[in-house]
Amino acid sequence: MPLFKEKNKSWVTIKSEPINKEKELQTIIENNLLEIFDMYFLASEYTTTTGGRIDSLAVDTSGCPVIIEYKRNRNDNVINQSLSYLKWLKSQKKEFFERLIQKKLDYTISNQIKIDWENPRVVCIAESFSRFDIDTVEIVPIRIELYKYKFYEDRILNIDPINIQETRKKDINYNETKKTIDNSLENLLQKGNDKIKELFSELKNRIIEIDDDIEQRVTTSYVAYRLSKSFAEIHIESKKLVIYLRPIEYGNTIFNIEKIPDSYLWTLNRRIYLDDTSKIDEAMEIISLSYNDVK
Repeated sequence: MPLFKEKNKSWVTIKSEPINKEKELQTIIENNLLEIFDMYFLASEYTTTTGGRIDSLAVDTSGCPVIIEYKRNRNDNVINQSLSYLKWLKSQKKEFFERLIQKKLDYTISNQIKIDWENPRVVCIAESFSRFDIDTVEIVPIRIELYKYKFYEDRILNIDPINIQETRKKDINYNETKKTIDNSLENLLQKGNDKIKELFSELKNRIIEIDDDIEQRVTTSYVAYRLSKSFAEIHIESKKLVIYLRPIEYGNTIFNIEKIPDSYLWTLNRRIYLDDTSKIDEAMEIISLSYNDVK
């Protein structure tokens, strides 16, 4: 579907333009990773011990290692290449990645990242993907995220995720992964009393109902909800839920919305506390505004 803009009280098509250089897209993504994908940039053309070169290496704000590959022409077998790099990454020790983060990122940021070594991400970006690419992603037992890009006049860049129907029912690896996630969530829920457990369950269901594309990601410290970026993180405490949100204005609300100091460099730097179901509707209004900031 083309994009449109208003011109002289009429709406006209925004014309697409070819990319100037093959490297231009990679440079744009790497220089703006936090804004585009909610990730911190670590390295470009990172050389592996097997002789390969990872286009972009990053870590997302949830602490997951990320491999990013760019498909520059139709014949590039970017999916298989990404899987090879993922195999290499998993063969490394967690400490290797911790050292890389400490070396590449500001101390304030690196100190707050807790690496989720069990859930690395593979992101492939291309102007288009072949049916072969999509079929491959549908059957491999790990999640590979596909994004299509398009340049337009006036230096406009559009990046869209490709939604792929995942064939999970017969996927043993998926079942094992789901069990791990459920166990991790259960561990987090042990921090709260029965009232807080019920409150979290209702809030979780309400958030997921906003959009079918919302992903729930469980870490050792909190539960995150995201599209291409995180828009809510829920920390479970004994008598309340602590919810972190996008840095936008939320208007008048019954909640005292706290602002985390800018010096912390947190991408979710607004905070509210929820301790009762009577406030859940108002909490959802705030969370929905945060969601709208990333959709």
